[in-house]
Amino acid sequence: MSLKRITQFFNPSSVAVIGASNISTRAGFVVMRNLLQGGFKGPIMPVTPSHSAVHGVLAYPSIADLPKVPDLAVICTNKNTLIDIIEQLGELGCKTAIVIADGLSGEQKSALKACAQAKQVTLLGPNCLGLLIPHIGLNASFSHTVASPGKIAFVSQSAAVCSTILDWAKNKEIGFSYFISVGDCLDINFNELLDFLGRDAKTKAILLYIDNIEDIRGFISAARAAAFSKPVIAIKTGKTSAGALAAEIHTGGKQSSDAVYDALFQRAGMLRVNDLRELFAATQTLAMHPKLLKVEQLTILTNGGGPGVMAVDELIQSSGKLAELSAETRNALNKVIPQSETTSNPVDIFGDSAPARYKQALEILLHAKEVKNLLIIHTPSALAPSEDYANIIVETLQKLPKMARPYVITNFMGEDASYAARKVCSNNAIPTYRTPEGAVGAFMHLVTYRRNQKHLTQTPESNTDDAKINKVAAKTLINEFIDDGQSYLPTHQASQVLNHYGIKCIQTEVAYTPTEAKEQAIELGFPVALKLISPSIASKSEVGGVVLNLNDANEVEQTAFAMLIRIKNTYPDAIIEGFSLQKMAPRAGANELRIAIKTEPNFGPVILLGEAGTGLEYAQAAVALPPLNMNLAKYLIAAAHDKGVLKERILPEKVDKYRLCALLTRISQLVIDQPDISSMELNPILASNGQFLVLDATMTLNRYQTQSNRKRLSIRPYPIELVEVVTLKNNTQATLRPIKPEDEQAHKAFDESLNKEDRYKRFFGELPQFNHDQLAKMTQIDYDREMAFIVCQRFEGTTRTLGVSRVIMDPDNLHAEFAIVVRSDCQGLGLGRILMSAAISHCKRQGVESVEGITLPENTGMIELARKLGFKISRDFEEGSINMVLKLNNE
Repeated sequence: MSLKRITQFFNPSSVAVIGASNISTRAGFVVMRNLLQGGFKGPIMPVTPSHSAVHGVLAYPSIADLPKVPDLAVICTNKNTLIDIIEQLGELGCKTAIVIADGLSGEQKSALKACAQAKQVTLLGPNCLGLLIPHIGLNASFSHTVASPGKIAFVSQSAAVCSTILDWAKNKEIGFSYFISVGDCLDINFNELLDFLGRDAKTKAILLYIDNIEDIRGFISAARAAAFSKPVIAIKTGKTSAGALAAEIHTGGKQSSDAVYDALFQRAGMLRVNDLRELFAATQTLAMHPKLLKVEQLTILTNGGGPGVMAVDELIQSSGKLAELSAETRNALNKVIPQSETTSNPVDIFGDSAPARYKQALEILLHAKEVKNLLIIHTPSALAPSEDYANIIVETLQKLPKMARPYVITNFMGEDASYAARKVCSNNAIPTYRTPEGAVGAFMHLVTYRRNQKHLTQTPESNTDDAKINKVAAKTLINEFIDDGQSYLPTHQASQVLNHYGIKCIQTEVAYTPTEAKEQAIELGFPVALKLISPSIASKSEVGGVVLNLNDANEVEQTAFAMLIRIKNTYPDAIIEGFSLQKMAPRAGANELRIAIKTEPNFGPVILLGEAGTGLEYAQAAVALPPLNMNLAKYLIAAAHDKGVLKERILPEKVDKYRLCALLTRISQLVIDQPDISSMELNPILASNGQFLVLDATMTLNRYQTQSNRKRLSIRPYPIELVEVVTLKNNTQATLRPIKPEDEQAHKAFDESLNKEDRYKRFFGELPQFNHDQLAKMTQIDYDREMAFIVCQRFEGTTRTLGVSRVIMDPDNLHAEFAIVVRSDCQGLGLGRILMSAAISHCKRQGVESVEGITLPENTGMIELARKLGFKISRDFEEGSINMVLKLNNE
């Protein structure tokens, strides 16, 4: 999808309605009515052979009879006419069309998509409500109501949800920049829309209603880019297996586990909500407060003890935090609340508080330094209408500068008595809710959003375990197993692969008969564990395939015979490959963990973390998408604790979380390096004395076949293949490589090393030093759509950055913008040529058609380098800059 084409889609100057009708039950009737009533200024051209005019507008009998080529066509006819209509639109030159029809079979969808591509017609739909762009008065939909102009974009696969959201938004007086029903996403999908809306200045927040996502990698890439600049909120259906099946039937596409979608939304820095009620609440909250919270602690002011307790319960159960009031604040509140001498959070001013006392307490909290987020709960009072208290809140807040105010949300309880108060708050951009639980839930949306955004802006720690990895040896070993026809590796074979990644497994011996098991046990020494080897049985302990603490040779032999008989009776068709024997490991005082790799439809491999036990399903694990670094591994561990699938045990020693993070990053690297591993399970893993010992490991292998239309991993890993050693003009060696998130501190030092002249040349003006968020965006890049190469070198015991080149590709991957800067005290070493050559080579590999950049006329060094590298140089006299363009031959 071309961003240029999609931009044209959302800025039409004329519309044709194919299948327009005067029959009120037809979609063509409603679409024409909505277009005419919406205030659209361009020509509206109905096409129908059945009427000479529709809604009083002259109609045309066929597409060929249209007086001009429409910018947008809305197709309101049945599904059997679509191919013919698209062909006619393509012949006419119309490039964009909305398809309302639903019920298309898979074969019909494929034919429609092929026809649209052949005729170069961009499609929205099918099975959609249509498109509303309020700021240009366009209502090209069969919606029952209109959308007001606003700053929120809404995108939904469900037409019914679109109608519901429109109805709700009208009642709440919330407007939209764009309101898009995508239906089956046959052509335009979430990825392209996120790219467009993420760049759109009129859109301040993006809401998504999702049934399924086909291109996960493209979605994450686009979502991360959008979420860096504005809130992105999603509701994803199919949380249950029955719901997933219904979603698959509704819009097609394979469904993956809901827990994996949770990991996706978290990794992309988005906010996920569970239902429409939460979506409404999150919309209201983020529409009125799109910026991140400064802190997560909440202060509560209430005139009723019960509602305050309800709010606290909801907050704590949602993993929220109460603010602790200072002694100064408590003393001030005690003076205005006569019933209490020990005021705490929540602050209860009691039901008999008149507006004056209410105002005093509110002012104290608004000026308290520790109060950054304030929930005000009000129950109807006989002393004054609720509206009076709402006006007090508004007037008190208006006296404070916006930057000095805490974040305030309100809960006016009741219906008739509180309606006017909630209206006052809404009209003054103060989020307001009907219940304490609803208000706290909305606040926790902001907290969760803040936490997810940290995935985009935190600096990971460096992991020094790379020396433990020998991926070439592991790859050779896996190839040997596959060539031998082995698709299932039990512990004694899986451990050979794991050893190449620094993952220690207990010594395991193999026996093919009970008698051999007896002999092996004698060599190992007692006590031993006896385990069945069978690719047919996933959980051997559940069928008596694992027996621990066997203390003599005869017991081992008898147990092995009994195991064979039991399995033969229970699973007569099971393949039995023998037995594995291990000397019993000391488990007293050790934590027992379980780590698994599974391959999910659309997502590829995912990593699961939980406690040891039987059957590690998604409900029993925390889930993460590879690649992981140390910080992302920390988030996975924290998520496992929050979910209750990894508990803090009362043991002499806690799990060494730093070393567990290192283990998880090595497993992540295993996933990246070895695509032939389709699944793996390490269970149990004994964690003791800072060490991790795998007692049981299984792998399934399947030769990975590269798919041209789908990437294996959901997120592109660090492109280690681009790392190389270069020689500078002073005959010293340095490393040229893509930038990493771990480079933030070095990049900060690099930025600080630039003198004023170099910063002016690079940034076309005097800029302050970059802050953490800006540096995070520069170092935590999406390697699918941008690249930053650095040259670094060891200097006085640390690694310093000498220069950086950066290229950012457009979503169509056609053009790239470049920028380059070299450390002020390292110029003249040939760094500019090295960095630019690396950037150009990368763009060629990506299929980019042209590389472009601008600089100032006084930056003669950059201009001369660009000329030598083949750039066409031209001067923009109006802007006072130099344009540099290099056309790439990618044939």
